[in-house]
Amino acid sequence: MNPGTHPAPAAPGPAAPVPAMAREAAQSADVARRQIQQCAGTFAELGERLRQRPPRFVVTCARGSSDHASSYGKYLIETTLGRAVASVGPSIASVYNTRSLDLRDSLFIAVSQSGRSPDLLRLTEAARAGGALVVGFVNNEDSPLKALCDIGFPLCAGPEQSVAATKSYILSGLAFLQLVAHWSEDAALHGAIARLPSALEAARELDWWPALSRLTEARNLFVLGRGSGLGVAQEMALKFKELCRLHAEAFSSAEVSHGPLSLIRPGFPVLALGQEDNSAESTRSIVRRMVELGADVHSVLDVPGTKPLPSVPGVPSAIAPLCQIQSFYMAVHRLAAALELDPDAPVHLRKVTETV
Repeated sequence: MNPGTHPAPAAPGPAAPVPAMAREAAQSADVARRQIQQCAGTFAELGERLRQRPPRFVVTCARGSSDHASSYGKYLIETTLGRAVASVGPSIASVYNTRSLDLRDSLFIAVSQSGRSPDLLRLTEAARAGGALVVGFVNNEDSPLKALCDIGFPLCAGPEQSVAATKSYILSGLAFLQLVAHWSEDAALHGAIARLPSALEAARELDWWPALSRLTEARNLFVLGRGSGLGVAQEMALKFKELCRLHAEAFSSAEVSHGPLSLIRPGFPVLALGQEDNSAESTRSIVRRMVELGADVHSVLDVPGTKPLPSVPGVPSAIAPLCQIQSFYMAVHRLAAALELDPDAPVHLRKVTETV
């Protein structure tokens, strides 16, 4: 075995215990219904407020999985509402001691599972001082972050004991989807929200293990996404790192041509995500190039020479990325177990990361 490669024991059989991470991920459809029922009225009120006084721009504040959900939301806001979205680093406030930012007439969205990280709290305080309308998507309703927000939305994901975020990530994406649908009054997005719980149930039953099982001896891989799918690619790459100790990098299917493509060689593993929107053909084009270079590509989109990643047929493009991450969550714990790692207790990590 080459230095740095993982051992490749047999994958766990059907009788292997299901880790908390997978059990929590499997609850996503039910908790999505809960968020829709509980928060739709408040999102409608916020949507009316934003139409009456549209913000000049939007700022997001998040770390880790929550930041990846914010990337999903960024594309929804920019493509649907035409408002620029920027992710501001919390260190601006927590390390560099910026007391306020000029955020007059802006919408500031803080996203967090715990709502307790000091850097997020400091930046949210700075946003309030800078004149932003502060909105929070927070799973822990008793958190100090929720108390700082002008309007706080509970993710409604319920307790999440596994260190790895799963259902809270999907529910953060749903919160952005609800925000954009109610702000824009877009009937297609409202239809996508209504379809999401049943689509997640269907995605939960799809088997991504044949694709992930090929990674037991991998050292590096790429996860590709574009547009609203980029945040999901980032989330998958994070899960490979934290659960499987596997070096995975997420790239936009546009950015991968600007340097990273030179790493492709025969057998190099790639997971290619995608949704049937304006980004689909450009993603297919770069995937075809990777196939020509000999990469071992598993793709959601139909591209000759790739191995298929199963996806829920016919779902709206706005929710396709959330369905893909649901399917991934139901398989990645098996890769961790095959590598003799505990998916519920990643090394060096803990559930609440209190960065400064």
